Formats: sequence, structure tokens, C-alpha cells
Amino acid sequence: MYKTRHIHQRMSQRGITQPVIDILYHFGISDGDKITLSKKNCELLSQIFSKMKKITDKMAEKGGFTLVANGDTLITTYRLNSFKLSKSSD
Repeated sequence: MYKTRHIHQRMSQRGITQPVIDILYHFGISDGDKITLSKKNCELLSQIFSKMKKITDKMAEKGGFTLVANGDTLITTYRLNSFKLSKSSD
């Protein structure tokens, strides 16, 4: 995304960092040319991220997952390490 000289100046003056801009851009509520994230929306987003962290931590403990999809059709899913089971050779 291209940033004007003006936004660089205002970010510097107002102590607004790039991660704040990224969160606003991706999760803010669009109203015409403006994108807003209110205090209430920030708190809700924080709760969602907290829940997502718990879920992704559990996913990592299990070695990760794969989802097979074709467009909007979900086909199958499996644990990432499910094909690495050791088989005894004869």
C-alpha cells in the first residue's frame, strides 16, 4: 500500500505506528473514505485475538493441520504430521 508524505508526517507527530495502521486497514469499519476502529471494536477484536491464540496454540501442540479446498468447497482436513507415522518394516 502506498503512503503519502502527509500520512508519514501525521503518524510521526501523533505517535501512530505502522502496526496500528495495519490493524486499522485490515479490521477497521469502512465508511466512505474513512476506516475506523472504536474503543469498543478494539476490545472486541482483542477478545477475538485472545481466543484465536488459544486455538492456534492447541493446533501447534498437535503439529499443525491441512485443509484441502477447491474454491469455496471444503474437501478434507487432516493433521499435518498424520502421514509421518512410523511403520515397522519386515
